Amino acid sequence: MDYDVIYIGSGNAAWQGGRFVRKAGLKVLIVEENLYGGTCANRGCNTKALLDAPYEIKALADNFEGCGKSGDFEVNWSALVKFKRQRIAGMAPFIDGKLEEYKIDAAYGKGIILDEHTVQVGDKKYTTDKIVICTGLKPTIPDIKGKEYLHDSTDFLDIDELPKHAIIIGAGFVGMEFTSILAEAGYEADVLIRGNMALKYFHQPYVQNVIEKLKEKNIRFHFNETVSEVIKSDDVIIENPEERINNFKEAKNTDAELRDPDAKVDNKAYENGFTVNCESGLSLTGDYVIAAMGREANVDGIGLENVGLDYTRSGIKVNGHLQTEVPNIYACGDVADTGVAKLVTVAIHQSKYLAKELLGEADEITYPVVPAVAYTIPRIATVGVPAYVAEESDEYEVHTIRYGNSYSLELYNDRTREAKVIVDKDLQIVGAEIIAADAENVANMFAFIIIKKITLEELDYMIYAFPSSSSVCLYKLHNIHYKF
Repeated sequence: MDYDVIYIGSGNAAWQGGRFVRKAGLKVLIVEENLYGGTCANRGCNTKALLDAPYEIKALADNFEGCGKSGDFEVNWSALVKFKRQRIAGMAPFIDGKLEEYKIDAAYGKGIILDEHTVQVGDKKYTTDKIVICTGLKPTIPDIKGKEYLHDSTDFLDIDELPKHAIIIGAGFVGMEFTSILAEAGYEADVLIRGNMALKYFHQPYVQNVIEKLKEKNIRFHFNETVSEVIKSDDVIIENPEERINNFKEAKNTDAELRDPDAKVDNKAYENGFTVNCESGLSLTGDYVIAAMGREANVDGIGLENVGLDYTRSGIKVNGHLQTEVPNIYACGDVADTGVAKLVTVAIHQSKYLAKELLGEADEITYPVVPAVAYTIPRIATVGVPAYVAEESDEYEVHTIRYGNSYSLELYNDRTREAKVIVDKDLQIVGAEIIAADAENVANMFAFIIIKKITLEELDYMIYAFPSSSSVCLYKLHNIHYKF
């Protein structure tokens, strides 16, 4: 065999564990057809963080409107994107350098599985004892007329100028986070949602709070809408806009009452713009259309059929050892259908576990609680037992911690920060929902409390750095402990 392990893909699901496999003395090859480091490093997490941060700062500064703020904080998107490109350009070379440091071989090109022990890259064939598929996910593009006019998350995160009026199809992580950026930038957007809720995995009262804030900033939401086509505006002649509005109003279906009653039909004409038509009759016109309908397994053309492996939109089915139906082939990270949240933090956890598995040192994989964050403005986070489960069970209690109302947080001038803390019958914290500008940090705090089973009595004994949002949130937990 040429190698002990070949990883197809070079993201966190591959190299985070691959370095430990190599350190143990096994020969490792990582195959990559695009940028070393994968989506998160080059086109996802890091890029989003760089572009989002200034708008978060703007929102925090706006809290002091009329009570100390002087002048306006404006974000220059073009300059910001230029800065982002400079910073992100170094990610792939950095990962490439780390592979050399770890003495991991790399092959550039598409990895195609020929059989259980052979991977082809270009005109070269490599034999291996084990194969790990780490190809991640790709944006879902609906198969509709005009799909060539749709932009995905990669496109938006590298656009030179923000659209003045975007039409966003979908309201998951990508749709809602991009909507927050556009809202803070002062632009319009229409969000089309196939179902009756946005960010369905998050606490819906907090999601609704974010939606209401976005509505105040020229964002419109259209629920229970299915897009049927996208047409370039220069192919569309609108002779009577008022007639179009009336036609839509008459095209009501059984789900009409679930639509946003405040949503309005946009009939503005755009040069070089687009019209998005829905099955209900709703028609919207804008200058940029984003497909934010989730992501699906990125496995096209990698040879799964050559080894008899099936997959679904959610990925390749694996067992508790991340092993596929072919015993020596594994799947790791977002491309693995494990039923666990598809987050980069989970991919890293799986990659490190798989290193031990490949070295014969692991039982079945286990997971700690997994914090998830929607980087909207404000942020929403969830960790552990969700509130909707707790509210329907006699096993839990849900306590609302309005720590934004505390006098000690007036330095932020933000009274909306809130957490819902879930405890079991022994008053042990088992979950939390958070809405706050720093919800991600508060979620990490609760993740530590949950996994280490820190009691309310122990939390009440501790002394915290003050003033800080975490200290106030933690202090208010004593109300649960003392039943105030």
